[in-house]
Amino acid sequence: MDETIRFSISLPESLLKELDEKMIKKGYASRSEFVRDLIRKELVEEKWSSTTYEVYGVLTIIYDHHKKELAEKLIDIQHDWPINIVCATHIHIDHHNCLENIVLKGVPESIEEIAIKIGGLNGVKFSKLTRAASLEK
Repeated sequence: MDETIRFSISLPESLLKELDEKMIKKGYASRSEFVRDLIRKELVEEKWSSTTYEVYGVLTIIYDHHKKELAEKLIDIQHDWPINIVCATHIHIDHHNCLENIVLKGVPESIEEIAIKIGGLNGVKFSKLTRAASLEK
């Protein structure tokens, strides 16, 4: 584990007030934790903007499982796409709707392409890709 180093930064008072409001609103215990998370988010975005890093994505979808051939299309896309599907969780919401979380591992472009392909299928009512990456070197 890395050693924690203390440093100080200078901010205009108005920016510090905004930082404190966001920190409190999001439930952070300290400015340090909030700033660490901001930095981590920036590092994840940097990895997602590169074509050389392997990253992770969680695609959450809600779809009508009565929609003709939709389940088969979802399975075919996942099996045929040149990407690593780490796991998928399927939940029955009600008589017509299912929720799936699909954990993807690969290069950013491929993850984004499969998310768009699945999200655009007829019968998919909601689609959201959450971006993640390991920050280890």
